[in-house]
Amino acid sequence: MFKETKCLGLALVFAGLFFVSCNKNMENNIFSTSTLKITLADSPGDFKAVYVDIKGVMVYAVTEADSGWITLPEIQTGIYDLLQLTNNVDTLLGENEIPSGYLSHIRLLLGPDNYLVTTKDTIHLETPGAQQSGLKLHIDQFLEPDLIYNIVLDFDAAKSVITAGNSDKYILKPLLRTLIEQSTGSIKGMLQPDSVSYAVYAVSNGDSISTFTDASGAFVLKGLSPEIYSVYIDPGKNSGLNDTILPPVGVDIGIVTNLGIIQLNANR
Repeated sequence: MFKETKCLGLALVFAGLFFVSCNKNMENNIFSTSTLKITLADSPGDFKAVYVDIKGVMVYAVTEADSGWITLPEIQTGIYDLLQLTNNVDTLLGENEIPSGYLSHIRLLLGPDNYLVTTKDTIHLETPGAQQSGLKLHIDQFLEPDLIYNIVLDFDAAKSVITAGNSDKYILKPLLRTLIEQSTGSIKGMLQPDSVSYAVYAVSNGDSISTFTDASGAFVLKGLSPEIYSVYIDPGKNSGLNDTILPPVGVDIGIVTNLGIIQLNANR
């Protein structure tokens, strides 16, 4: 049974469905990272469709190492119909690892191809302010190391589209609220000896999430639902070390469970 679970974990590794820790020193915030998801959602509006042209997302972060605007590279740019994102439907714009620390603002960059669809017409939307400098939103959130945060950009389509005086023109003045969600926790630890690259699996109810240790023997298993996990360590058949199953580990939302230093035993 456990060999099946191990094979499942290896399949996930090769499929790319694993989390690799980028931390070289897990106790130093300068090198610690947090995972930031950006999700787009909408409150309903009285139109057939409202399309927004999303060109990018930036965040202003303050860390021990530096501070300033960070452009998130893994963002799915494009044109999105806000009215398809109602009734608890949303879309993930991107997921990035950024330095842990204080996140003060987020900036949503819009392009020129914004328009709405009524029962009669398709109407172009002017967006002068957002095109030039981006739509700046207050966040005020400290990002703890090794945790995942989901920032939901909730458009209010009905209030974001206004008429320009007595003309037939419409202007997009985006009205959004930001919601920060956490639904997962993490497990981290340090494996010794650090001369071996270990595969580490967190297994629960037949599912597994896996990662590898870094050069110092450190690992982080992120994005874990609040459950009880079996942590399995595979040092590889040529390492001279035993496979190890740790005692069950509980994971809580927004908490990094630290297993400390774990010494693996040699084969006898």
